[in-house]
Amino acid sequence: MTRPEVVLVGVDGSAASLHALDWAAAYAGRVGWSLHAVCSYSLPSFTAASLDGGYAALDDTAIAEGAKAVLAEVQTRIAPTGVPIETSVATGDAAGVLVELSAEHCLAVVGTRGRGGFTERLLGTVSSALPAHAHCPTVVVPYREPAGDDDPERRDGDTVHEVRRIVVGVDGSPTAEVALRHAVEQASAWGAELVAVAGVPLGSGAGVLAWLPSQIDHEQVLADVKAGLDVIVDRVGAEHPELTIKRHVLDGSGAELLTEFSAASDLVVVGSRGRGGFRGLLLGSTSQAVLHHSKCPVLVVTRKCDEELQAESAA
Repeated sequence: MTRPEVVLVGVDGSAASLHALDWAAAYAGRVGWSLHAVCSYSLPSFTAASLDGGYAALDDTAIAEGAKAVLAEVQTRIAPTGVPIETSVATGDAAGVLVELSAEHCLAVVGTRGRGGFTERLLGTVSSALPAHAHCPTVVVPYREPAGDDDPERRDGDTVHEVRRIVVGVDGSPTAEVALRHAVEQASAWGAELVAVAGVPLGSGAGVLAWLPSQIDHEQVLADVKAGLDVIVDRVGAEHPELTIKRHVLDGSGAELLTEFSAASDLVVVGSRGRGGFRGLLLGSTSQAVLHHSKCPVLVVTRKCDEELQAESAA
């Protein structure tokens, strides 16, 4: 069984979610897929003791009408693109709704505000929970409020750019190879340049390899990592001989390098193990850090969702 070629996107009427919708529409239009926009809501609950009269009749009519209004705006926004779109109103926690629906889609897209400073470290519950638990790859699209016209560093936070450069982190792990494979597919779909980056955190006495002896041959380590990177890239890239994949092995952690590269890229691809149980509530440190600080959209692929997609394709 193969899933229908549909992009799932969560919308709530905010500028961030509409920006994510635009990205999803651009991708769907590029690859010839359709869209499924979902607006979900849940009613607040109150204990009788917290209310003056001890009772409250909660009517969801107004909230449901508001959700329908959001989807009407979505339809109007997407109509000029010509991309087929289905819309749905769902009740329940937004993250839970999207995770469940992701089992029936090939890609999920969600927005996040990324305000900067301390709040940038706290992604919304949907944009942090969905990548960790989705049954398909997830794209998190950051939105930054455009500055005023008198600001020389004004950022067009509400503009979706053509994906022309993709960067993917590769560290030799099976998870990273999964990410590389999906990055190759994205580069092929967009006709984009692909850059594979491997980090070697040896410098400045910090990082996971800081315990290594000082007499270690730094250049030899870089050469060894480069050789390993070439093996993986050549193996995965063989399925798309039309692509030229650039390779970089640099000092620094994967999170630092991918965040730095994101400023000059249109899409960052990262892998995550997607473990079960309590540890599965959070993504790995690299994918979390990239999601928090990336200047461009981030595609997160967990091993769990990749295995599900592979199994369904083989069935």
